[in-house]
Amino acid sequence: MRKNFFALFIITLFISACGSKDKKNNGQPAQGGQQKQPPLAVEAMIASTKVLNFEIEVPGSLLANESTEIHPEISGRLVLLNVKEGSMVSKGTLLAKLYDGDLQARINSLNVQQKKLEVQLKIAQQNEDRSAKLLKIQGISQQDYDMSLLQVNNIMADIGVIQAQIGEIRANMTKTNIYAPFSGKIGLKNISPGSFVTPSTIMTTISQVNQLKLQFNVPEKYGSAVKKGQEVEFTVDGSQKIFNASIIATEDAVEESTRSLAVRALVKGIDPALIPGAFAKIKIVLGKNEEAIMAPNNAIIPQGRKKLIYLFKTNKAASTEITTGVRDSLNIQILTGVNKGDTVITTGLLFLKPGSDVKISKVN
Repeated sequence: MRKNFFALFIITLFISACGSKDKKNNGQPAQGGQQKQPPLAVEAMIASTKVLNFEIEVPGSLLANESTEIHPEISGRLVLLNVKEGSMVSKGTLLAKLYDGDLQARINSLNVQQKKLEVQLKIAQQNEDRSAKLLKIQGISQQDYDMSLLQVNNIMADIGVIQAQIGEIRANMTKTNIYAPFSGKIGLKNISPGSFVTPSTIMTTISQVNQLKLQFNVPEKYGSAVKKGQEVEFTVDGSQKIFNASIIATEDAVEESTRSLAVRALVKGIDPALIPGAFAKIKIVLGKNEEAIMAPNNAIIPQGRKKLIYLFKTNKAASTEITTGVRDSLNIQILTGVNKGDTVITTGLLFLKPGSDVKISKVN
């Protein structure tokens, strides 16, 4: 009896344990099962078109319309310096004069020699004339006549040499005067009266500041888009104004060292802030797109040499390869891969993969 009771007790415990296990299994997923993840909340934007100006910014420098250093052509002692620093002068103004007393003395000496030879020439010509008459009546030999003619020719040659020397000295005398090559503003003087100068001496500088030019370089890929007459904008440090210039010429070849094309523009107007040599920030509009599709820079995912973007399609994220164009600080132009009206996902990109379930929490 006792044995039967103990066997019944064991059977009851086994049935209770099995029932508890079945209830436990019915209350949660089977081992190895996964719960379905909820859709990822993301922000998005609707792709639309807008007007896009294709522009680039490059550095440049302001140049005087004309600018040069003033050097003497010959060596000598400076006796006059008509250079008022910072003043405006007209073309042809005498800026400096070198000592020319020694040159004048040489000219005077040569003039005396020339007059002496001219007297000798007159006598020699009279002798040659008499010899010619005597030769006609055979009063002298041909040799005697030739000697008188030779004397005339020798004196004339000597006079020619002296005249050439006088002309050379006079040319050097003109070089002792230094004139302004064009109207402009005088810079700082580097010498004083009494200084001995040579052709390598920089006496001062002169610049045409009433008209300025703008010099800059553009990358070679934009070279074909730069045209004569095209307008550019620029700014300079120390001024909040925006200045304008018009392109007047480009270099005839690309610089091999920088792979860029040199461009020169003519500045419009005069302003005290515009000083030759100043640094300028130049903005050039190279084109205009009336229907450009733009996307935020942070919506683009670089992948090797490709660029991807995620689009929202039927509650899922779809990756699309794109090509891009102009970029600014916030947005980038989408050339291919995105159409007007597409929904571009802009947040949560690190957690997305193709086919992920998403829901739009905000449309920007």
